[in-house]
This record gives sequence, structure tokens and C-alpha cells, in this order.
Amino acid sequence: MKTLYLDCQMGAAGDMLAAALLELLPEPDKFIERLNALRLPSVEFSREPSVKCGITGTHFSVTVHGVEEGAEHEHQHEHHHHEHEHEHEHHHHHHHASLEDIEKIAAARLPEKTAKTVMEVYKIIAEAESRAHGVPVTEIHFHEVGTMDAVADITAVCMLMEELSPDEVVVSPIHVGCGQVRCAHGILPVPAPATAYILRDAPIYGGTIRGELCTPTGAALLKRFATRFGEMPVMRLSGIGYGMGKKDFEAANCVRAMIGEAEGGGESVLELEFNVDDMTAEELAFACGRIFESGALDVWTTAAAMKKSRLGSVVGVLCREEKREEVLGAIFRHTSTIGVRETLKRRHVLKRSVIEKRLQTGESVRIKRSEGFGVIREKPEHDDLAKIVRDKGITLREAEKMIEKTDD
Repeated sequence: MKTLYLDCQMGAAGDMLAAALLELLPEPDKFIERLNALRLPSVEFSREPSVKCGITGTHFSVTVHGVEEGAEHEHQHEHHHHEHEHEHEHHHHHHHASLEDIEKIAAARLPEKTAKTVMEVYKIIAEAESRAHGVPVTEIHFHEVGTMDAVADITAVCMLMEELSPDEVVVSPIHVGCGQVRCAHGILPVPAPATAYILRDAPIYGGTIRGELCTPTGAALLKRFATRFGEMPVMRLSGIGYGMGKKDFEAANCVRAMIGEAEGGGESVLELEFNVDDMTAEELAFACGRIFESGALDVWTTAAAMKKSRLGSVVGVLCREEKREEVLGAIFRHTSTIGVRETLKRRHVLKRSVIEKRLQTGESVRIKRSEGFGVIREKPEHDDLAKIVRDKGITLREAEKMIEKTDD
């Protein structure tokens, strides 16, 4: 299993994550060219070597209108704030961007898949700021320069994740720092309220280094991409990257990214389970479909005798932790249950991919391939087989034999 491990012993910021992932690519300069080809408004990307505590890594630089956010803002420049309408009326010289403004930039400049992921990260940040400061998401606004700097960092990390395409991302316990941080609202405790909210389900620690080590943007990126949080799994490394911050501490100020093959590590999933005894078969089937659509990995039912000897069903659902709220919402919305049991479990899966195979007769068939743990399995996509059966008036087995002959 292709595994990416992010070592966050000095926290995480967007530029540090981007730099660490960039070092894992064989041709990082070509990737920088790809980023600049996006032509984000007034943004230019570059990279340069950086040394911290004797370790050489990469500093990822983003300039907006030719200016890079200064070192004094590092680990805090992404802090965002809300502005009420009457405040805007008195401060016309301040330029701020809403979530909708950022979505328009992403839609106009980025590939559809990347734009979707970028907005998922930004919505994590906006929701955290909304919860922390008690204002609606629509009133969360982002400072113009800080916005483009953060959009650039988030875009780079999202594209790098697409490029590296790991099967799982394991994130270490996150060092958030201690003390206080200054931002638009004033002086706040570390971790800042928004960062703390984003990382509420992740393992974090304060340590002795004074200052903000994990920013809201860094936290949101980790939350979006982490398959699980924990110690480094047993793995054979194929690449190591160091993403350097600007500030100097007694410890090397960097995020370390390590990629390689890990087998047997598995991934964490939630098993949600509930009982129903007052739904028809049609209602339950419809509900299971909606639960799948909400982000569940699997949904199943088991017949059972309930209290008072009534026949009912035990419904089981697997989902990733980050999908918990959406899946629970679908369960309570579409079923009659009033309670759901939750268990954290580990699962081991084969690496899955899809290849396309063209038959001698011209038809194209998708082949689902699974491999790992010394096992390789291939299976044709049933919908493609069914189409051949209908088009040619043959049996399913005859269609399977056509594919087998192509392999020969």
C-alpha cells in the first residue's frame, strides 16, 4: 500500500506542507511551472533551498503582487476574521474576500477536481472560524493578500496530493506550540480557537516551544487529507521531503513527508450500527441508498428479532471518521432509529485500480484490479459485461470468455 506519512513534530503550515510534498517529486521545478501556469491572480510560486539545524530542505515561496508574507507572520498569516456590513461601510480601503469569492477564483483558474478539493479545505477553515467567533459562515471574510497566499498554498498541496496519489495518509500527533498568538481579533491562546476546533478529533500536544506551530490552514489540510492519525507505520521508504518554515527554533522548523510501501497497516474506519423494526423493506432499501450517497463505504442489513419478538433489521454502516456527521445525518433523516452505536475499527484492504481493455470485437471493458499481501485479482466491471450481453445477444459467460481470449 502506497503510504504517505506526515511528521508534524513542529506543527504544520500550508507552505511547509507544500514544500515537503514538493521534495517527493522527481522534477519539482516542472511542478512549479505547472503551478505558475494556473495564473492565480497576482500570485507567483517559487522554491529555494533552506537549512534548519543542519538539515537541508525546501522553502516554498508564494508572492502576491510581488511581495511574500513576512517571517513575522509565519504560522499566523492565514488567520481570518469576520466583518459585519456596517464595519465595511467605514473601511472601504480594506479589501476582503468571502467564501463565495474564493470559490469563483477556484472555479475560474483550477481544474474541476482540484477546485472541489480546495473548497473542501476552505470550508473546513470557514466553519471553524464561524464556530470560534460565533458568526455565520457568510460573515467570515479573508484579507486580500492573506487570502491569495493561502489559496496558493492550499492549491499547491491539493495538486501535490493528486500527483503523489497515496493510498493512505498517516499524520503524526501534531505539535501545536504554546503561549499566545496575535491576529486580527487580538491576542489569542495557542492553539488559536479555529485551529483547536479543526483538530478537535486529532491527537495534538502543546510542548515547550512558545508560538503557534500549527496554523488553521495547516490544520485544515491535515484534516482533509489524513486517512488516520498515529505513529509511523512499518514501511519501505522511497522518498523523504523536508518542508522548511522561515522562523528558527531550538528544533528544526520543518514538516517531514515520507512516502513508501506499507503492508498490513490498514486504516481506521467507524462502524455505525442501529436497529429498526418499523420500516418496510422498500423504505429501508431507499434509506440505505441515501446513506451510501452521504459518504458511507459500505451499508448492510441483518435480520433480527427485536423486543416483543418483533422482526426487524440491524443496519451496519462503515465510514471514515471525517464523514461521521454527514453519514449520521443521513441515518437520522432517512430511518426511524433514535440511536446509533459507534465503534472505531481497523480494516485491511487491497490496493484498487481500474484499467481499460479493448476487445478484438472493438468493445471497451473496464477491469477492476486489486493487489497487495501477495495477491492479485482482476474482475471485469459488471455493467460493461451486461452491455456486451445486451448488444450481442450472448450470455454472461460468453462475454467473460471474450475477455479471457483477449488476455491470451
